[in-house]
Amino acid sequence: MIRISTIFIAICMVLVAASLGLVLYSVAGISGTESAIVTLTALTFLILYNAVSMRLRDRSDVGGQIADLSRGTADLARQVAEFGRRLAAIEGRIASSNSTNSDRIQSVVGEINELGGLVRQLAATVSAHEDLLADAAPAPGQVAKLEPETQVDLVAPFDDRPAAPPPLPAAPPPPAAQPRPAPAVQTQTANPAQAAAGRNQTQLLATLRNAIDENRIDIFLQPMVTLPQRKVRFYEAVTRLRDERDQLIAAEEFISIAEASGLIGRIDNTVMLRCVQVLRRLMVRNKDVGVFCNVAASTLGNSTTFAQCLDFLEANRALAPSLVLEFKQSTFRNLGPAETENLAALAQRGFRFSIDHVTDLRIEPRELADRGVRFIKVPAALLLDPRQASTTDIHPSDLSDLLGRFGIDLIAERIEGERAVVDLLDYDVRFGQGFLFAPPRPLRPEGPSATAGAPPNQAKDIQGPHGSGTQSSGATSSAPPPQRITGNAALARRI
Repeated sequence: MIRISTIFIAICMVLVAASLGLVLYSVAGISGTESAIVTLTALTFLILYNAVSMRLRDRSDVGGQIADLSRGTADLARQVAEFGRRLAAIEGRIASSNSTNSDRIQSVVGEINELGGLVRQLAATVSAHEDLLADAAPAPGQVAKLEPETQVDLVAPFDDRPAAPPPLPAAPPPPAAQPRPAPAVQTQTANPAQAAAGRNQTQLLATLRNAIDENRIDIFLQPMVTLPQRKVRFYEAVTRLRDERDQLIAAEEFISIAEASGLIGRIDNTVMLRCVQVLRRLMVRNKDVGVFCNVAASTLGNSTTFAQCLDFLEANRALAPSLVLEFKQSTFRNLGPAETENLAALAQRGFRFSIDHVTDLRIEPRELADRGVRFIKVPAALLLDPRQASTTDIHPSDLSDLLGRFGIDLIAERIEGERAVVDLLDYDVRFGQGFLFAPPRPLRPEGPSATAGAPPNQAKDIQGPHGSGTQSSGATSSAPPPQRITGNAALARRI
């Protein structure tokens, strides 16, 4: 768009040229044609002068702009160079930091390896000392006799244990004739098999029925520890029955009779209820603890009994990550259609499984993982048996890594000595269980039990979403209640 100043200059040039022609025509007396030519010539010169002057002025303005642009480009180049220098310095610092961190990590890894070697040396030294003490014992027969006594003294209440029990084996118990004043159950130091030697199957069946009807089913807890730290990670619930004289009956004695008589379902229901109660008490102090609960094969195959168990587990589904259901290896190898369907129903609700009573190492980890198995308990003697390397497809030392690829943890059970721990560490076994760490200990309820004094069939009716209920008004305890303040506190010391 033409500016107003340009229009004004054009009008002025026309006026100047016309005035010049008019002056020449009137004063000089030249003709009109000549004066018009002079006017056009003057106008042409004025136009050329104006164009040249405007071009020179524009050139000076463009030159200034180009100079400003050059200075801006130079500043931008300097800033880019500065940023490049800073970026190079940062990259150098990062490279130096990575190198320093790598050196530190390597040093830490080296220290950890050294600590691992020291731990193995310490375990070997302890094992050697144990062997020396065993060799220096004056009466080996007495030492051999003392071992089963230590394993069977299981009814000592939790309040009789020290506040922080060490991971070493428990001290030998007192003689069998020494009673305890607080609990109603007296200490039994005789082997359960010897205590029931005089019982025939008829008497044992009658004792079993009375124990179930009068709710004389006790739960003992045996810890499973991490190796080599020996920190308690899980507990296994071990079932014991008490007869009319409050003598303990081990599970090995009554399981076969209970399965043959159809009473195993009621026992499993009661044990499952107690396990849930124990797990809730343990999780008050430690959320990472877990409880292994044994389930019989006949319970898994009986539709009526399993339906009751499934309803109870469904009500306590929130505890599924911490409650592990344990089955025998023979149970998994002889699963029928009903057992497979029931096992899948449990796995669908988030419960994990464990396998114990392993008799050989012919294990299919992929199939077991698909069924929900997350733990396999193998006796330490079976793992360390050199004959197993020739009878199985994989060496026992590689079994832990193989199972770990499918999310299954290997637990070595029945560990009796320190030398076995040293050998199991070479097999990369992460968990251990046995009398070396702690024998099964009895559990004393913190308050009135949900099923105290009530028969198991009533216990199943009062099970709520928390696995407990209200004691019936007409129920009476078969023995005077001991002090109830010892249960949770004693469990908390073991976590």
